[in-house]
Amino acid sequence: MTPSFFLERLRARTPDMLTLLEALVQQDSGSHDIAGVNAVGARLAQEWRALGFIEERRAVPGRGDLRLLRRLFPGRGRLLILGHLDTVWPAGTAATWGFAQDGHHAHGPGVGDMKGGLVMALFALRELLAAGFEGLAEVACLLVPDEELGSVGSRAHIEREAARSDWVLVLEPARPGGGVIVGRGAVGALIVEARGQAAHAAVNPEAGRSALKALAALVAPMEALTDLAAGTVVTVGILRAGSARQVVPDHAEMHVDLRSAHAAGATRLMTAIAAILDQGRHDGIRLTTTGGFTRPAFPRAAGDALYEIYAQGAATLGVGAPALTTSGGSDGSFAAALGRPTLDGLGPVCTDTCSPREHIAIASLAERGALFAALVARLPDIRPVSRSAPR
Repeated sequence: MTPSFFLERLRARTPDMLTLLEALVQQDSGSHDIAGVNAVGARLAQEWRALGFIEERRAVPGRGDLRLLRRLFPGRGRLLILGHLDTVWPAGTAATWGFAQDGHHAHGPGVGDMKGGLVMALFALRELLAAGFEGLAEVACLLVPDEELGSVGSRAHIEREAARSDWVLVLEPARPGGGVIVGRGAVGALIVEARGQAAHAAVNPEAGRSALKALAALVAPMEALTDLAAGTVVTVGILRAGSARQVVPDHAEMHVDLRSAHAAGATRLMTAIAAILDQGRHDGIRLTTTGGFTRPAFPRAAGDALYEIYAQGAATLGVGAPALTTSGGSDGSFAAALGRPTLDGLGPVCTDTCSPREHIAIASLAERGALFAALVARLPDIRPVSRSAPR
């Protein structure tokens, strides 16, 4: 079962892939659009059930439903496929910017991140099963509703399924040029709130304690923690305060983006941030923080064996698949941090992800699908991480 074997079959199915992809893209499923997320989940679950998979729906508070599709086989080793149902695009987007093709590319909200990957994996598994593949003990596909918000409500489910799996394949899109993700940095989001004392700017300014001034003074030292050589980046993206021009603001809020190439760097960064915040707690100013590093670092070694197989397959097809590391996070980070062999960025090749220019290369649906199917077919040749029987 070589990549060429699957490529021929998936090229013939490309019109069907595009039909399903259009239906999914035309259904808005922003993270806050519970009905939209559930509609996409229902359509995909229907397709997976047609392949003999059993569905489990799990509620995620305040979000759409998580879907777990599972099928047992007589082979050995467990595979977990990770995907997400939500996009960054709010309800109503598809009505003004919907699915479109221009010959070689397909455009639309979420076409690459990650509805294209969801369609690709489904059709790849369909062809794999049609070829008689039964080499694994279990294949599970976990579709979460809140990845674009950090998978806060889904993380425990992801980690539980990853912990009982031997390999994890993630359907985030391939990068321009075909790059796949073999490592990610830790990602965090920190919200700092300041409380001071309001006062009239002209009548009694001396009675005021400006929460805005307190947070503004922290921006420079916070961003000074950025060390590109060490792989750490701190960015203050939002600073807001005030209710009126003539009032000393008693409340202010700062949103901070955190990136670190390594787990140790993330720990050091949080220690340094805590010291800076301690300096800001003075003269009637109270500071509170929420958040921190929400996605752990994804070490490069976690997916090396999987990448070698994938890259060999890409070479036989003559398509690019360079190994990339990135500071952006994904749900694959949770699996890799548990020591599970993880390979990410296996979806179709996407350009300008999460922008109004987002598009995928149509040919890559079949090409990446063929590589995905061939990789899964080779998994029984790799010794599984765990040996416990499927539940």
